Amino acid sequence: MAEQRVVLAYSGGLDTTVCIRYLQTMHNLDVITLTVDCGQDDDFYEIEKRARSAGCLKHIFVDLKKEFASDFIIPSIKANGLYQNKYPLGTALARPLIASKLVEVAQEEDAPNVAHGCTGKGNDQVRFDLAIRAMDPRLKIIAPIRDMNLTRDQEMTFAKEQNIPVSDEAKKYSVDENIWGRSIEGGELENPFLEPPEDAFRFVSFHKDGIGEIEIEFRKGVPVSIDGNRTNINDLIARLTRIVGSFGVGIIDHIEDRVIGIKSREVYEAPAALAIIESHRDLEKMVLTNHELRFKAIVEESWSWLVYSGLWYDPLRVDLDKFIEETQERVNGKVKLKMHNGCLRVTGRESEYSLYKSNMSTYGGSSAFDQGLAKGFVELWGLQTIMANAIANKEVSHKQKEEGDS
Repeated sequence: MAEQRVVLAYSGGLDTTVCIRYLQTMHNLDVITLTVDCGQDDDFYEIEKRARSAGCLKHIFVDLKKEFASDFIIPSIKANGLYQNKYPLGTALARPLIASKLVEVAQEEDAPNVAHGCTGKGNDQVRFDLAIRAMDPRLKIIAPIRDMNLTRDQEMTFAKEQNIPVSDEAKKYSVDENIWGRSIEGGELENPFLEPPEDAFRFVSFHKDGIGEIEIEFRKGVPVSIDGNRTNINDLIARLTRIVGSFGVGIIDHIEDRVIGIKSREVYEAPAALAIIESHRDLEKMVLTNHELRFKAIVEESWSWLVYSGLWYDPLRVDLDKFIEETQERVNGKVKLKMHNGCLRVTGRESEYSLYKSNMSTYGGSSAFDQGLAKGFVELWGLQTIMANAIANKEVSHKQKEEGDS
């Protein structure tokens, strides 16, 4: 019966695999598993086998890599999407896309229930729940891990009791991956003073010497080529992940403020995201006015917070996108990057829309800047500051005189 069906967002990991059994045993539901390919390097055949072995009624796989890149990653590049100026929003960007497919499949299967494997401590529960409710508030959302207040140790014990195999990686870490980056949590990483061990990472190499250089070209804010070789956005990101990560670049390790109020130690690796956003920001500095840059920085912070906080479908995010899109018309050009031993820096940039003019900036004989104009500007620029200090100094002198007279 349709009312006994639930569609589960299924990654194939520990959380979502035990959810299949919990939904069956605790809720007496037939489970349809849905796996969405957002560019993660997984064996989807093995994931389906795992889902069927755990007892799912039906397994559905969809490849949404193109949609993820075009509809989520590209807007984030244009917005320089970094939560708290650190996290490139890899997982946060994928969740509304997965949620939208979850709702679509539930409607197609005439299932009144949807489910996910999120805990009650993380951000993903907010991202899934709000996206689902924004698209179809009639659906009942079931989150077994959150609803039963389960710990990871309890999940592992339940998996053993139910003869559910657990990978060695799942025993050590909780990992989420897509083409834009990886999130690694749990285990010894919960000690914020401990350096993450090398086995936590897949994209970043720790043992390569030498210096690497690349050139990224942008058209209207979108990266379109590496070293003059044009390619689609998915292939470009994959190639940058390999190149940049091979020089040890791409690790983010910081204390993050979660939506629900917890401070957490978060470890990510996102070589391509860091390289692209660093290049994009640098190019914007060359082609946008100071006024545009200052206001866009405010917009970027709000945009990133909305996405991180599960508010992808909020009208404000759509409104901000319209402003951001307008700013990208002139973000055309090339940026050169140098990489070495975990470090990345911009070494050059050029654009046909550049506001940098050497004949205005040079201190040499070719200067076209009339320095004499600066004197009057400086006096007017600081006029109120000078007046305020004069008044303050006068008041201090008057007070000192009164104290001396007394």
